[in-house]
Amino acid sequence: MDSNYSAIPKNSYLELQARYDSENPAVPPKSHVKLSSFDEESFLDSKNLNGQDGGDDFDDNLDFDIASYPLIVEGSKQGSGISGAVFNLTTSIIGAGIMALPATMKVLGVVWGFILIILMGILSEISVELLVRFSVSCKASSYGEVVQCALGRPARILSEICIIVNNAGVLVVYLIIMGDVMSGSLHHMGVFDQWLGHGVWDHRMLLIFATVVVFLAPLCALDKIDSLSLTSAASVALAVVFVVVACGIAFIKLVEGKIESPRMTPDFESTKAILDLLVVIPIMTNAYVCHFNVQPIYNELEGPSPQKMNRVGRITTVLCVVIYSLTAIAGYLLFGKDTESDILTNFDKDLGIRFSSALNYIVRVGYIFHLLLVFPVVHFSLRQTVDALVFEGSPPLTESRKRCFILTLVLLGLIYLGSTVIPNIWTAFKFTGATTAVSLGFIFPSLIALKLGQKGDGLSLVEKTLSWLMLIMAIAVSIVGIIGNVYSLRSKSE
Repeated sequence: MDSNYSAIPKNSYLELQARYDSENPAVPPKSHVKLSSFDEESFLDSKNLNGQDGGDDFDDNLDFDIASYPLIVEGSKQGSGISGAVFNLTTSIIGAGIMALPATMKVLGVVWGFILIILMGILSEISVELLVRFSVSCKASSYGEVVQCALGRPARILSEICIIVNNAGVLVVYLIIMGDVMSGSLHHMGVFDQWLGHGVWDHRMLLIFATVVVFLAPLCALDKIDSLSLTSAASVALAVVFVVVACGIAFIKLVEGKIESPRMTPDFESTKAILDLLVVIPIMTNAYVCHFNVQPIYNELEGPSPQKMNRVGRITTVLCVVIYSLTAIAGYLLFGKDTESDILTNFDKDLGIRFSSALNYIVRVGYIFHLLLVFPVVHFSLRQTVDALVFEGSPPLTESRKRCFILTLVLLGLIYLGSTVIPNIWTAFKFTGATTAVSLGFIFPSLIALKLGQKGDGLSLVEKTLSWLMLIMAIAVSIVGIIGNVYSLRSKSE
């Protein structure tokens, strides 16, 4: 039969590209669907087996079920369920931040510390739901895309820089904690020293390097966040073990009358106490920042919808509030005024109860494994953001294993170097908490809601009020935190 069309080569595939939305040019078009390769011979054989003639009249009688030759959608394998998404989002939240909460409780007091943990959890969940809502309306698949849709390209670049600084800082903190616990610090013995005495493991940089190469690099090389669902579940379980052990020890010591009376409210009697108060509030806002992983988790959710993602967020928030509250209160009750900025370093001394050494090892080693499993989840969004910023317009990382591998190696190398320079987690958290974490968790989501809420999908009066409240609060916290950090550093240098 004569035709003006040329034949498609065998074993080729077609890539379908989404139509560019002229009404929403801020979001770049993306390709989503591929046709499976077409084998002409097997197709004709199947027709002949059914008794059909393969002659000239074949095209005229072409009638077959298109469902037998389905589209193969990239990533079309079954997505993660509610539980997998909850574990991934919880893992994005509960990392090293939980270790600094007892120290913030020491500064804020039990009452105000508990209130702030609940308040920040609620406000963070509201900001996540606003982010999901407007990401879906913009058809944005990343944090940077929804920022660009609402605030323009310069704001997108700024938001991606914030993600890079925040996530890189968090990952540096993870390595610092691992080094403190395994190799020891200036005032605390490491696990290996207690087990085996002095040896090659005393070299902190070497031990961290071996951890990165042997344990972290293989997990970080995975190119889908859904692949980390099982490791995320294990990391949450290990965090729960830490909470149960810490609460159990605190309860036993409380019954035996071995715990000093804790402070209920902040101390305003000295300049140092006030400066500490200014510093710890940004650390509290840093505790719930997971917004950089919301879109990747939503994209890989089975049957994604805003309602389903909101359910994931609310379950995650309740779980994190419970874990944070129990950890902060139990840790502060256990060690009181001697609570360290990284409470894991407190678990290297006699706890004053039976099986003290065994419980110390369970807490410290268990949380090291927790951080090993959390690290790849935070690294995933860091790598995605760096790729979007540096290699804009390139195919997704899932289609370029070489670029994915090189980016992973470079980022791990830089994070390792950072862990050898920053002295402790308190230094890292108080600066990222006052700047990038506040921006990602509250400032950008509020601005996105207020800007896009002026269009079709408007905000209610309550949502608009909450958005303004979060924006004003975040800016105030950021300014106060930066001032507190500067004065704190100046007072130490003097």
